[in-house]
Amino acid sequence: MTRLQTLALTSLALLGLAFGSKPQQNTGQKSAPSASSDSSADLQIESQVLRIEFDRELHTRVVPLFAAAPKMLVPFSASETLVGADHTFKDFALNSTHRDHVSDIFGSGQRLSLTGNSGNLRKKVSVTIYNDFPSMAIFDVEYTNQGSAPLTVRGWANNQYLLRTLPVTTGPVFWSYQSGSYEKRPDWVRPLRPGFHQQNYLGMNASDYGGGTPIVDVWRKDVGLAVGHIEPVPRLISLPVSMPDAGHARVAVQSAREQTLEPGESFRTLRTFVSVHQGDYFRTLTEYRRLMMRQGFQMASAPDSAFGPIWCAWGYGRSVQLKQVYDTLPTAKKLGFSWVTLDDGWQNNYGDWELDPKKFPNGDADMKALVQKIHDEGFRAQLWWSPLSAVPDSKLLKEHPDFALLNRDGSRRKISWWNSDYLCPADRQVVEYHKALVRKIFVDWGFDGLKLDGQHMNAVPPCYNPAHHHKSPEDSVEALPDFFRELYETAKSVKPDALVEFCPCGTAYSFFTMPHFNMSVASDPESSFQVRSKGKTLKALMGDNVPYFGDHVELSDGANDFASTVGVGGVVGSIFVLPDEVKKRSTSDLTPQREKNMAKWVGIYKDKMLSRGEYLGDLYDIGFDHPEAHAIRKGGEMYYAFFARHWNGSVELRGLQDRDYHIVDYVNGKDFGIVRGPKATVPARFDKHLLLEAQPQ
Repeated sequence: MTRLQTLALTSLALLGLAFGSKPQQNTGQKSAPSASSDSSADLQIESQVLRIEFDRELHTRVVPLFAAAPKMLVPFSASETLVGADHTFKDFALNSTHRDHVSDIFGSGQRLSLTGNSGNLRKKVSVTIYNDFPSMAIFDVEYTNQGSAPLTVRGWANNQYLLRTLPVTTGPVFWSYQSGSYEKRPDWVRPLRPGFHQQNYLGMNASDYGGGTPIVDVWRKDVGLAVGHIEPVPRLISLPVSMPDAGHARVAVQSAREQTLEPGESFRTLRTFVSVHQGDYFRTLTEYRRLMMRQGFQMASAPDSAFGPIWCAWGYGRSVQLKQVYDTLPTAKKLGFSWVTLDDGWQNNYGDWELDPKKFPNGDADMKALVQKIHDEGFRAQLWWSPLSAVPDSKLLKEHPDFALLNRDGSRRKISWWNSDYLCPADRQVVEYHKALVRKIFVDWGFDGLKLDGQHMNAVPPCYNPAHHHKSPEDSVEALPDFFRELYETAKSVKPDALVEFCPCGTAYSFFTMPHFNMSVASDPESSFQVRSKGKTLKALMGDNVPYFGDHVELSDGANDFASTVGVGGVVGSIFVLPDEVKKRSTSDLTPQREKNMAKWVGIYKDKMLSRGEYLGDLYDIGFDHPEAHAIRKGGEMYYAFFARHWNGSVELRGLQDRDYHIVDYVNGKDFGIVRGPKATVPARFDKHLLLEAQPQ
């Protein structure tokens, strides 16, 4: 049994999720069941932040309670439904209500349970609000077949809501955070337009693209709503977001898993939630992380060295030669980089991971010499690697064909980018093979860090390989986080200050893998906005102690936007090449002008080290605040980053104390004078970005 499977069972036991078992309580008294009545008090549960209301058909409404008057965000709707063979069960006549005090791993709180019937199908829905998580309502739903014939179930849905717009004159009425992973690598944070729909299926959406964090969030300028699940392992569900017309948006948690309910049999849906918030999605993700920590999730720790700027040899491509790396080291050192990454191209193939004999004719001795030279120049050395992939003609798959993950029809699953096959993370021999490679990289070759790379790492499909003796094909899906846990623990066991960077190539990171690496990355951003929005997302989900690498600056707008990485507290990096070392010109060429600009920004990064600060993601709404703004607190100083194509007007400095501050543009040295907190504005005119430091006086 994997660690996460054990965690799941432990959580279920502690939470008392088996309906009919008594929940833990704060007192020795349990409130008596209350029969269904006309009293609205029997049909609602609330905190100081939100209220969940039921009607007598077990439809619900979510009411945010931020303002003096409750906000009307969603109407009553059939939020929890079951899809049968030829009928969707939406309306359940209320039978009874019951209220409890609860105390479990999430803390103390209150629970409202209701039962109702739709023909021979009984529904029991329980809503729990914990004192420590007042913005979230957690739903447990159980269906029981009370008829005499089997009932075919095609799927279910929880927390289906229709959000209303506010009357606005210009711009989007909704913004959203969406967690599905797709080949087109769309923005995770985006405005909604009428006609928009994205399914956000957390299984595979292409041969090798899938997975994500089980949350979606849609917000208006005044209030937002998020839904998701809090299971401790990945689940194959969808979180669709749509905007059917100009006045509404829809969200839900859906499962299309088919099953048959025999007479008298019951089943539970996943444990899901709805939450409300003001501002953008950042608060939802931080609260989700806090709640998941109560279930044992703990983010990894990073060594101080992990926050150093990174130069990567990928600019030279897969045909990289050792001479190119050796010749570039003095320039990388002069520019202030701390890490040197040997990227794709060092290996003979994907899968065997032996040294390319044309580049390393002396084998291990040549690799050790390269690492030693990197160390002698004062750098730390990182090696690129793509686990769980193997080309079909690799020695590994020829000798161990049973390592492969198989589709339902017995074919191997393809990884398109590497022209490789998936290996199954739930197979013990596959795990041990990869752990041995980790030890070789760190111990035999002497590297200090790993760059784990590939969109296929974010999720795997169900495995039907009979040689693996899976209890369920979904064993592979649930085992993936444990696979990376074992790699990370192996790295830390042989090199305690190891850096393990996780780069899932544009996919929307799986939260379940996050505890098992100590550097996130913008992961092939397609714009500077993706650098910034991914940074905000990952800092919410992982916290400030895990460095966020803004990826190679060459992937940003204009191939030179260091400001986006610095402004959100990211680690800077580059894949610059020496023009004399390559035949073809590219944006990676280190021209004299680029060298001057790079030296300036690496110097700014190392001087301010905002990657070690506290990212204050709840101060600004990334969708509705203009210009786009980000804030970081470090020591007594506050740092602000504003972004717009062109801006001429005031910018607002939030999060200040009630004192005077001296405001300086720390990139260009412009003095903005003295302002007074806790909230201040300064007139500003800029193109692209403005980075300010607020120095307390």
